[in-house]
Amino acid sequence: MTADNGCRQYPIEGLKLGKRYYYKCGDSSLKALSKEHTFETFPSSSPNMYPRRIAVVGDLGLTGNTTTTIDHLSQNNPSIFLMVGDLSYANQYLTTGGKGAPCFSCAFPDAPIRETYQPRWDGWGRFMEPLTSKIPMMVIEGNHEIEPQVGGMSFKSYLARFAVPSEECGSNSSFYYSFNAGGVHFIMLGAYVDYNQSGAQYAWLKADLHQVDRQVTPWLVAAWHPPWYNSYSSHYQEFECMRQEMEALLYQHGVDIVFSGHVHAYERMNRVFNYTLDRCGPVYITVGDGGNIEQIDIDHADDPGKCPSKSANIPEFGGVCHLNFSSGPAKGKFCWEQQPEWSAFRESSFGHGILEVINSTYALWTWHRNQDIYGENSSGDQIYIVRQPELCLMNIGDVTPRTCSYSSPQCSSSNQCASQGVQYIYLFSLLIIGSLCVILGELWKTMFFW
Repeated sequence: MTADNGCRQYPIEGLKLGKRYYYKCGDSSLKALSKEHTFETFPSSSPNMYPRRIAVVGDLGLTGNTTTTIDHLSQNNPSIFLMVGDLSYANQYLTTGGKGAPCFSCAFPDAPIRETYQPRWDGWGRFMEPLTSKIPMMVIEGNHEIEPQVGGMSFKSYLARFAVPSEECGSNSSFYYSFNAGGVHFIMLGAYVDYNQSGAQYAWLKADLHQVDRQVTPWLVAAWHPPWYNSYSSHYQEFECMRQEMEALLYQHGVDIVFSGHVHAYERMNRVFNYTLDRCGPVYITVGDGGNIEQIDIDHADDPGKCPSKSANIPEFGGVCHLNFSSGPAKGKFCWEQQPEWSAFRESSFGHGILEVINSTYALWTWHRNQDIYGENSSGDQIYIVRQPELCLMNIGDVTPRTCSYSSPQCSSSNQCASQGVQYIYLFSLLIIGSLCVILGELWKTMFFW
């Protein structure tokens, strides 16, 4: 496929699972080839095979903090890279002078459109090349990828530069899709397209979840950009409408872990469903602290005087469903007066996360702060996440909460793409500038065949 901006994507077919391949990009007839790169395909779908390490980052950008994040992440030697939205921040680079703006519409009320500064996208791709040329980067869109332009055009850069296995898993949309990597089924959801229960995304999600075989892929991991559970003032209850539409479906099917970004800080939740501690709820984790040009978020909604008004935090897509809590210590209130019981750990630092799935029951989650790069075996947060299928997967479709107390260890410790043989195809994105071919990070696509 050739996009209008000169990005080219080349599928490579016939690859086998769990194998290492070597490649060069360019035109051999012109002796214009890149250096030799190598990558390893995902392990086959099996309850006994898992990716070595899964890196998770959100809201990355291209700053000094970004460099530290990626250097630290690379040292941790991941085999998959989940990018949960807000990639390059090219949509406000020129306008803000490279400094960012926490509220773009507030700072520039007369700006009719957002930027789509392609040289910044190119630079971001070249910066990411040492990582993305050797491990698959699976992306989902964030609000900074919207880039609204004249004529109602949006997401142009995101759609042209990144290839995802949407057709192979039946979604037929680059805004939401799923894929397998060993014994993990990943679901990537779109928060900036229709997520209502009457829409196409919800119908696809329901079908995809129904066909997941937990005997083959025991772990079910979901990701989207804006968090549903968030105790920071920034983006507080911003996507409450999406939670109300989709949470019950994910709970019914026993999703284990949910990753999000958007809030520029780190927060890990206790297992929760509908704002109530629940031993069968997912572990929600926010990692929107990759290093973007906007400031880190430090204010909590439960800090004195920091509870946002209900007129704040309006989403860039979808409705507003802000609510007061109906039970618990914050009953009748919009904000808690202390750290919510479903919020287990939070810190305002840049960093990244690593998920190591050990077997069908245990996974080790570690959040690495950027400052930890200078310490031996240091980390900002670490916990074993334990699956309990004998308690939580007995009745698919049941939404009866499995509540538990704050001190309960069950709370605090936290396939459509697998029904037949799976084959992967990696895509590489190339940027053509004049007569020169500049390699833009060899962003590949992981494909699945049945």
